[in-house]
Amino acid sequence: MNFRQAVISCLRRYFTFSGRSMRSEYWWFALFLLLAGTVSGLIDNAIYGDELIETHVIDAETYATVETTGLFEAAFWLLTFLPMLAVGWRRMHDTGRSGLCLLYPLIAMVGVTAFATMAGVMAGMLPGPDVPAADPGGFVVAVTILAVIVLVLSPFLVLWWLTRPSQPGPNQYGPNPHEVAQ
Repeated sequence: MNFRQAVISCLRRYFTFSGRSMRSEYWWFALFLLLAGTVSGLIDNAIYGDELIETHVIDAETYATVETTGLFEAAFWLLTFLPMLAVGWRRMHDTGRSGLCLLYPLIAMVGVTAFATMAGVMAGMLPGPDVPAADPGGFVVAVTILAVIVLVLSPFLVLWWLTRPSQPGPNQYGPNPHEVAQ
């Protein structure tokens, strides 16, 4: 599958989360997203200039800087979010995994945040409902370190899965796209 075919295929299957997608389809579409996102950002910069960066003075010594995307870049990413998610989902199917595996980094982030909040409340570091202060102990620290390691490694695991070859033959998600007549 070439660049043009991949982009057309992904946009044609905008809402399709079932089936399988080849590596080339996924990576050509990822390249399209990178290039088109960059071009839309350049268009925004040409039209709006540096007005997209706002500086807010909080007091004499501190300030906050906010950088926002312009109209074209925001519209591009809104329009391509679902096809990007769908092709990733189908790519996971092609490797024999559930599409939910694509969301592992998000799941890990929610889990680490929930655990850290709970551990902070239990240790009295965060306000809680009449919870006496306690030493977090070695167990909480060890689990927190392990959770952060999983959080850091989970995007690399998903990236590795996305680079794996297609599972040979049909699987529970459909026929192998390499073996189907195009």
